[in-house]
Amino acid sequence: MTNVAILGLGLIGGSIARSLRVSDPDQGRWRISAWTPSGAGPREAMEAGCVDAAPARIDEAIAGADLVVLAAPPLACEQLVARLGGDLAAALQPHATVTDVASTKLALTRAALAAGIRFVGGHPMAGRETSGFGAAIDDLFVDRPWIVTEAVHGGDGALVEAVALACDARVVALDAATHDRLVAAISHVPLLVSVALAETVAGAGDSPDPDWTAASALAASGWRDTTRLARGDATMGAEIAASNAASIAAVLRSYRGRIDALLDVLEAPGGVDVAALRERLQQAKDRLEGRR
Repeated sequence: MTNVAILGLGLIGGSIARSLRVSDPDQGRWRISAWTPSGAGPREAMEAGCVDAAPARIDEAIAGADLVVLAAPPLACEQLVARLGGDLAAALQPHATVTDVASTKLALTRAALAAGIRFVGGHPMAGRETSGFGAAIDDLFVDRPWIVTEAVHGGDGALVEAVALACDARVVALDAATHDRLVAAISHVPLLVSVALAETVAGAGDSPDPDWTAASALAASGWRDTTRLARGDATMGAEIAASNAASIAAVLRSYRGRIDALLDVLEAPGGVDVAALRERLQQAKDRLEGRR
């Protein structure tokens, strides 16, 4: 029996609990405890039969745990790492490994090094626009990549991989720095691009765009798809961006250069070179579809 403590029980933490429960119908492999500051998610999970314990205190939740899963926003995870090496250290078993499900890895890896805890970073590449335990589903991770980064202070990477495999995910090994660079490009920058587009068309802050009411009535799948990420959890998005700022900024600068190049085409003194524009669109399509 492996004792797993999940600190944070929203969409990802809750889906891990549900997935582990489905993978272990006889409840002989995983014993799951869960804790959140409010306790609401763990109580709901207890009622649903997804966890075995929902202690009110964090030290009680991690007592006896073989694996502690940090399932909070990135900056909150960093604070928890510091606490596990500080005021919560006495409650943490000497052999316990700490992992996480946050979208950035390098900052957490460095925090674990400083805290002196056994740590292996993790990031299941799955999600939904909805949040909270009520949004959790047991098949969220099926055939999705679950990135596992380098071990710190002797953390048990095999145990982290076992949880990922029990959730039917595909384990992908990456070092923390490479993870942050790649994920900035395919996840974090798309979020900020989605937000910037929403601000441009609908308005930013307290200044709605005067055309937004009319435009929103015409919007269809193209608008829905390109603004989907902007409809996600704002706190989570802000903490992701803050914890991977350097990698995100590098990709955004490159993206800005591509936008400037498009402006040059559209505003060319002799008019738009349709053939050149079509070639650029075709090249992008071919590359995405694997033909280049």
